[in-house]
Amino acid sequence: MAKDKLKTIYVCTNCGETALRWVGRCPSCGEWNTMTEDVVREEKKTAGRTVSKSLLQAQTQILPLAQVSAVEEKSRIVTKISELDRVLGGGIVLGSVVLLGGEPGAGKSTLLLQLCGAVSPKLNVLYVTGEESVRQIKLRALRLGIHEENITLAAETDVDAICALIETQRPGLVVIDSIQTIYSPDITSSAGSVSQVKECSVRLMNLAKQNEIPTFIVGHVNKDGAIAGPKVMEHIVDTVLYFEGDKTLPYRVLRAAKNRYGSTNEIGMFDMTGNGLRVIENPSQILLEGRPVGVSGNCVSCTVEGSRPILSEVQALVSKTAFGTPRRAAAGFDFNRTNLLLAVLEKRAGYFLGNLDVYINIVGGLDLDDTACDLAVCLAVVSGMTDRPVPDDLIAVGEVGLGGEVRNVPNLEQRLKEAQRMGFVRAMIPAHGIKQLNTEDFPQMELIPIHDIRQAVTLL
Repeated sequence: MAKDKLKTIYVCTNCGETALRWVGRCPSCGEWNTMTEDVVREEKKTAGRTVSKSLLQAQTQILPLAQVSAVEEKSRIVTKISELDRVLGGGIVLGSVVLLGGEPGAGKSTLLLQLCGAVSPKLNVLYVTGEESVRQIKLRALRLGIHEENITLAAETDVDAICALIETQRPGLVVIDSIQTIYSPDITSSAGSVSQVKECSVRLMNLAKQNEIPTFIVGHVNKDGAIAGPKVMEHIVDTVLYFEGDKTLPYRVLRAAKNRYGSTNEIGMFDMTGNGLRVIENPSQILLEGRPVGVSGNCVSCTVEGSRPILSEVQALVSKTAFGTPRRAAAGFDFNRTNLLLAVLEKRAGYFLGNLDVYINIVGGLDLDDTACDLAVCLAVVSGMTDRPVPDDLIAVGEVGLGGEVRNVPNLEQRLKEAQRMGFVRAMIPAHGIKQLNTEDFPQMELIPIHDIRQAVTLL
């Protein structure tokens, strides 16, 4: 029997593009130094087989669209972890494949083990670990107080053995931790390579779809924060979740980068404690705890993540520079957006910042990508520069343009209701937005219409 021929190819870890020789830049996605060497078996060509013959031998079942039952709410599994259900779109869909990525130590395994404990009273759960032993999983379950009934553990890395185990046990939920440790004997490359990750993901996806078994797969991330492996892995699965958070802070944010069964704008917030992850029902209250009173350089704004408004504190520190070029730093806020707003303050409001260091910080580790926080950043910078505190009962919402104008933002009414609920009595908002509001809905709040940034800073 002739041995299978092996050939060396180069695969882009960013997009999955293949090439017969190494190139410095991927011809498909344009990324540099992403082509990695991989060894695969050369496919044998079967002679004498035509397309018409293969079509005649096909056994694929064909169903009219009208006879296919739609996915209904009853086919979702409610985990009772409210933040996870929110991000997933209301629960776990039967047969869905969810990819969970995050930095090492963010709490991916902890979240999935708590998920197993939450659904185990009504479902049989199979937890497959390739990085830890079953004894280590047991110790974590004892620490988290997990309901251990109906949870089975397997320390296995062979995808054939895992698929056979799933077909034999027929669990209600499967967890794979992690995909980079799973390998297929049919592929000669090592576990974690592009070919192995792609092949194992397809095998698990097909098994989940055929048996309607929801499957959660843990994926490592690379130095850029993206899930390690080709982008085709993200195309295979139904949902891609990212578990984010600074290791020095207890708060964790769960985001959906892709979701075939719900919105990708929702986020879930958790608090990492000694007994596991705790759901944060009121993020605004958590993020505003410990806010200093009467201190310059602080201003509160409101961002909207999906359907949830979240109040966040913007801090700015302005000091005289000791170098020829002043420093600019932003944590939780876009650096380029920071430079843009500083230029607007110089040109349109008359505040010269060319010889001053400016530091922007968003308290709580939350990343603010919403332009509605522009006005709060500008007020915090001016407050830190002039040492005049922003009133503690005031919130600022508005987008700042290059002409210094303050533009309207979406979901303004929703933002103001959240601020009123948290006890704020004054709000700086765009003048064009106040025309769309019913002022009777805010009897305890003074609405201050703002036309441009110069008018806003004069009201401090």
